[in-house]
Order: sequence, then structure tokens, then C-alpha cells
Amino acid sequence: MAEIIQRDGTWAFDGDALRLTPGRDKNVSLLRKTLGELAVPLGALAGVSFEQGKKTGRLRLRLRDGADPLLQATGGKLAEPNDPYQLTVESDRYGVAEYFVDEVRNALLLDQVPSDPVDGYLLPGPSVPLSASAGDGTASFDGEQVRLEWNWKTEDAKAAAGARSLALGDITAVEWHPAVGLENGCLRFVVRGAETKAPPKYDPNSVELWGFKKDPLMALVAAAVQARLPHPTAPVDQERGKEPRPAAASASAEADHDALLRRLRELGDLHKEGVLTDEEFALAKQAVLRRM
Repeated sequence: MAEIIQRDGTWAFDGDALRLTPGRDKNVSLLRKTLGELAVPLGALAGVSFEQGKKTGRLRLRLRDGADPLLQATGGKLAEPNDPYQLTVESDRYGVAEYFVDEVRNALLLDQVPSDPVDGYLLPGPSVPLSASAGDGTASFDGEQVRLEWNWKTEDAKAAAGARSLALGDITAVEWHPAVGLENGCLRFVVRGAETKAPPKYDPNSVELWGFKKDPLMALVAAAVQARLPHPTAPVDQERGKEPRPAAASASAEADHDALLRRLRELGDLHKEGVLTDEEFALAKQAVLRRM
């Protein structure tokens, strides 16, 4: 088992999954503390890296596209302090961080975990019920319904309609955007039959965000809803509406062959970069060729 304990948090790897526990230091973000411990299966990883600095370094996990509803809902817009897949490392633990990276990389190699996107979530998303207050309202989600309630700062025209209850089955998409510069952010729910281009300030299905401390908590609500919506890459039969079309066996075989070819190229790149030794490269290459 590989483990690194820092003020920023603790990361542990047992060969099958990584457990990411946020630290209790005052500098740990509110989002990470609220999200709590994450269990990331090895199959959800696309890579891991460690970057050294003069005083501190940084461990980073790269997840496969589509594996995590939080990353899907936020579109890569989480600021660095709020990213649960980064860990600040003190300079006296650089050796431990490098060992941790080696252990995870070796496991990815031996298990032949692909780095391509997935068509289903591999992490469950934040637990429910969940509620967050920021900007001009409060968003709550119990797993079946989203409830939006307004505060005294809400635009009158939006508040006049009162609190909103949105059934999960009526929500087709969820968006979270942070406030950037002079541009406000939002948590927006796209509702079937009620699509709008109105600014979040006036949209009754949006909470407007102004860049304050609790704004990132709205990303957790977005992720909890996202985890319960159809995966963005799930196949949909346009003629039948919801029924996925079965893939042809030949197309599946061709996709598998292409994936194995990509894996061979990735192994070659890792070998050239010195990440893999000659022996490790030969073993991994033979394993892929056997599957072809």
C-alpha cells in the first residue's frame, strides 16, 4: 500500500483504488471539506503526475473523460484549490510522492487500464440529500427533485414566481459556471420544454453566483444531479427516443482493435520517455499483442 499524508490531505492506494481524504488545515477549501473522502477506482484513472516546486510540489490525478460526474458538471472549471484530484506536497515528502506515482503508474500498466473516455460514470457523485446556499438562492436535491428557493437579493421578477421544484425526469442537463472577473457565474438546470436563453439573473431555473466563498458548493449540487442523468455519451436511438441501438459485433471488434493499437502507441511513448524500462515495456507489449 502506498500512502502520503500532508496537511492538505491524505492519499492512499491499495492497488485497486485510491482514497483521497481532504486535510483539516485552514487552507483546505470548503468544497473539498464538504465533499469528504473520495474512493477512485483504478479503472477511472487516465494518469498521475508529480510536479516539484521550490517550497511545495503538487500531485495530480487525471481521470478518464466521463468517469466523474463532478468533473462532467463543472467542465474543468473548478479552480485549483477546489480540485479534489490535486494534493499539495511539502518539499520533505517529495520522495514519498514520487514513490506514490510509481506505484499507481505500475498498477495502471499491469492492469492495462486504457486512458480513453468511458461511457458510464465510475464514481457515484456527491451523496444526497444535499443543499447549498450562494448568490441569489438555495439549491437542494434529494435524489428525485431539485428545489430552488430565493433570498432577498433575488431579482423581483424571478422571485415573484416563488420557490421552484424540478423533477429529475424533467431535467435534461445541468450547468455550473464560476464567476470570472466582472462576469457572474451560475448553476443552471435545463428543463424539458422550458429551454431559455435568459441570463441567470432572470431565469427561474438558475441560481446566479457572484464569486463568493460558498459558490463552489453549488458545483456539488450540480454533480449530484449529473450523476443521476443519462451519461452524455450514452447511445440514443433518435427514432425511438430513448432505446439504445445494439452495436454490431464487427463494429465492436474494430473499436477494440483500435483501442489496443492506441495502447501500443502509448506504451511506446512511455518507453521513449524513460517511464518504462526495457523489461516493463516488453512485458506490457506482449500482453497487448496477445489480446490482438
